[in-house]
Amino acid sequence: MPTRILPAGADPDAVRSLTTLLSQLPDAEPQLPVTDSTQLVDTLARLAAESVDELPEVVVVHERIGPVPALELIREVALRFPAAGVVLVTSDASPGLFAAAMDSGARGLVGLPLSYEELAGRVQAVAQWSAGVRRHLGHGAETPAGAGGTVVTVSGAKGGVGATLTAVQLALAAQASGRATALVDLDLQSGDIASYLDVQFRRSVADLAAITDISPRVLADAVFRHDTGLALLLAPAEGERGEEVTDRAARQLIGALRSRYEAVVVDCGAQLSGAGAAAVETADTALLVTTPDVIAVRAAKRTVRMWDRLQIRKAEETTVVVNRHTRGTEIQPALVQRITGTALARTAVPAAFKELQGVVDAGRLHELDGRSTVKQALWALAAELGLARAGEQPSHRGTGRAAVGFRRRKE
Repeated sequence: MPTRILPAGADPDAVRSLTTLLSQLPDAEPQLPVTDSTQLVDTLARLAAESVDELPEVVVVHERIGPVPALELIREVALRFPAAGVVLVTSDASPGLFAAAMDSGARGLVGLPLSYEELAGRVQAVAQWSAGVRRHLGHGAETPAGAGGTVVTVSGAKGGVGATLTAVQLALAAQASGRATALVDLDLQSGDIASYLDVQFRRSVADLAAITDISPRVLADAVFRHDTGLALLLAPAEGERGEEVTDRAARQLIGALRSRYEAVVVDCGAQLSGAGAAAVETADTALLVTTPDVIAVRAAKRTVRMWDRLQIRKAEETTVVVNRHTRGTEIQPALVQRITGTALARTAVPAAFKELQGVVDAGRLHELDGRSTVKQALWALAAELGLARAGEQPSHRGTGRAAVGFRRRKE
């Protein structure tokens, strides 16, 4: 059976040379090369959605690839598509880089300039390893999507449109459906999840920023376990510490959460940071929350265009959620979709702030009554996104153990 090999690199000459050499290997079947990290992950995700058997046995990543650096990209591919073996092609074949590549999940390293013998030997070894993994998974088994977890980011078109409210309720709905759920606050300078859920905490996402290998134990030490069952990873209490959370740290963190939780909901706020951009780029679903007014819709359009220019997310891969919707407003969801060029969530969240005011002021959003039209809409949105079971209704007395009350606790 031929070995399918997917080359990836941004330098056309380097990729052409690599593909030519790969085509000379015995029983090799090079695929059309991909030119950046986003295209590589999207291609593998599309193939994995069909079957693990559709994935290439070997992915060859050239060191000149972007926008995600090669080692970070390898880490993401290894986490999300464990049945595909990754080989790094690099001009630095030092022991230090070799160790870093192996720690990131690469199965081999080939030095530049390319050598036929070295490339052939490494590709053959990785192909055999990949075949063994697939036998272990079972013929025709589905590859674990996102290494077992679904990541949904929630961003605001501007401040005050309800992104945090949306993120919290989506996470509560997923948890109530029996899915192990993490809620992450990447609104690093002004995150409010802790205030909304009535918690005091010691550790935050900033405490994980400098850790290069986030083990399950390290992650568990940083997570706050809420009484609803949610695992909370909160923004730092000192806003200036948000600068410690780089895009690289965010990717590593999200990769670690993917492997541990079935659902990961990330509140990215309304201001674009490197960490937020990394989260939106790697998410399975990226939500952009807006309200049906001219200022917010213009802000949504600017955000979508900026994400596209920065190669963070294409407009058609972004889903707009309309909050505070009323039938009488001139700006209806369909118009928002046309203006922004995005996908549109079927569920619009009604304008009913009186339902929210009590629990918001008390900082106990988890106790929002299940009869609230806002809560019902957001839980329907969770079902639409696959975070919760379709048709599941929230409890009339809040979420989970919130029905019997909460005590403020410190951790």
